[in-house]
Amino acid sequence: MSGSVVTASLAGSPAAVFSLAVADNETGLLPLEDCSGRNRMGDWSLTVTSQGNVSRVMVRLTRSLQMCASNLTDCCPEALCLVDALQVSACQDLVVVARLLIQAEIYANMSLGNMTGKVEDNATVIPNQVFQPLGSCPCNLISGACDIRCCCDPECTSEMKQLFNRSCFKGVFGGDVNPTFDQLCSAQTGNNIPDWFPFLCVQSSLNNTPFLGYFYHGTTSSSQVTAFKIPSETVPGKMSSGYKQGDPILTAQNEYFTVPQQFIAGQCARNAPVAFLQNVDAECLATCNGGGGMMLNVAINSGTGDNIQPQVTYETKTTNIASCAPRECKNVTIAEDYTITWEGRRIIEMKVRVLSGAICPEELPRQRFTISFVSVNTTNTEELSGNPGYQVGKPIRAANLNSSDAVTTLNLWKPDGTGLCTSASLTPLAFGFNMVSGCILEVDLQEDCGQLRENVTERLNSLVQASYVGKTGNANSSVPDDWVEVIRLDALDSTTNASVGNLKGICPDIPAHLNIQIITADVGAIEGIPQQEILGVQLSFSTVTWQVQCPVICEDKASSLPISAAVHFIKIPAQPPVPMTRFQINYTEYDCRRNDVCWPELFYPLTRSYTGEPYAHSLAKGLILAFFILIAVVLSDPWRRISKMWSKT
Repeated sequence: MSGSVVTASLAGSPAAVFSLAVADNETGLLPLEDCSGRNRMGDWSLTVTSQGNVSRVMVRLTRSLQMCASNLTDCCPEALCLVDALQVSACQDLVVVARLLIQAEIYANMSLGNMTGKVEDNATVIPNQVFQPLGSCPCNLISGACDIRCCCDPECTSEMKQLFNRSCFKGVFGGDVNPTFDQLCSAQTGNNIPDWFPFLCVQSSLNNTPFLGYFYHGTTSSSQVTAFKIPSETVPGKMSSGYKQGDPILTAQNEYFTVPQQFIAGQCARNAPVAFLQNVDAECLATCNGGGGMMLNVAINSGTGDNIQPQVTYETKTTNIASCAPRECKNVTIAEDYTITWEGRRIIEMKVRVLSGAICPEELPRQRFTISFVSVNTTNTEELSGNPGYQVGKPIRAANLNSSDAVTTLNLWKPDGTGLCTSASLTPLAFGFNMVSGCILEVDLQEDCGQLRENVTERLNSLVQASYVGKTGNANSSVPDDWVEVIRLDALDSTTNASVGNLKGICPDIPAHLNIQIITADVGAIEGIPQQEILGVQLSFSTVTWQVQCPVICEDKASSLPISAAVHFIKIPAQPPVPMTRFQINYTEYDCRRNDVCWPELFYPLTRSYTGEPYAHSLAKGLILAFFILIAVVLSDPWRRISKMWSKT
């Protein structure tokens, strides 16, 4: 927090008592678990309001933040007025169910307008970055205070800058929006300039810089307002060749077909394009104004120029809203399910199922959006992960060939808000993505180390219950050659001593981390698309020494042990790489991949790979340069001597 008030919400965990604690200024340590219900601590106060299963927590600073003056007391003597660490504990039956850690760094209010109670509200106009940079000092992040290593910060005095003037931020972030690069002709101030620099330097205006986002010709450029629409001339073949996997699906109006999708941070983008053959399963926070998809009845491009009109079906879900009547939100979209039928590179049909109903606004309802691509040749309900090679992002197929179980998947944890293993759900392991997930395992101090190892190993093995993994995305359980056996490296023996040195709560060699290594390779191509297969899968464990964290005397209660699982895809080349020649080994200065100066690319501006300007311009300039070089050679003194000797002979 950087202001005097901060708020947070606790949802899903019941709590009756909330306590506030402040870290010790000398040691920096927070006190132990506190369920006393204390709501004031020093200059801080705690206020909690509960509504349903959601508790809203507000932590407020009670002291003044004004700069010291002749007529002020209890004021701030310097700009950085307060640095504290706070902890809010939520308890239920004297047990801590959640913690909130707050790091407060608050600066004094130095503006005269705020001291007199007047606030100026001026809109900030963000300039177009094509013509001028976004800010003259981007590293100036804190208003009214000096940012360390930010030499362009006007709040930094000369005495402050002397502390870090040799380690200032460079480039755009440090305020230098036009840093000159070594190859620029106007940057001939270095001490180690080679003798060929004036001949091979680059002449370019500082306005033509990639730090502003992109290059442009000349010193001026017309301002253009971008729209979420694709120019028709930029569509390859005007969609006559169809979609490829990963291509954005277009509408009949040549716009992106969008569906709300989730970002990495958890928020949802309402205008996220849909990619061909990539399923979507997203959950978003519902609002009373509906907030569903905006393209339910928009025709889409099939990929070959035809327009496909979606078949929309509306359903109503009955919900219990007696607790919030008459404040309920009506006709809110709860779920939208898109089923897209495809064949080859074109879309055949699209069906949409819309589920709506009434909700209570304080229950934090969620909306779900799913997109499923179904092949027109599909005869069963089993979803494949590729045909034949795996598609990136599809679940890895797994099975136990010795049993009658159906094809399943490898899984990783998907923790909920509590982070406990008992409440964590499972999510399929996606092909081609390296991932790490984990949860917290509750440990009873009465059980010995051998039992703890068994519990942890069992919990990790539950993620990979299959003994075989499909080589291809369409591996058939009735064909043994379509599967590869999972190699398991056993964990340590669980019969090791229950403690170390007869001390309670210390266990060595706990297999707390599961390593899943999957070896893949390209084994061919179909219509130019590489086909990836799985060649091997190995499971191994990494061990830790677990020790319970408690004061001098450990009470007989449950402790915690974090466990995790990670998957790593290792791609090997289909053919062994070509060995290096003796010349490449001994003369590395001529290797363009390991040196900044690459002599074989001396004539790079004259090749088609150079895209800094039109090829005709670079070719014409190269011919003019070659002509002048030829004249210089002909008129040089060594050439005259050679001609005289030739004439004499």
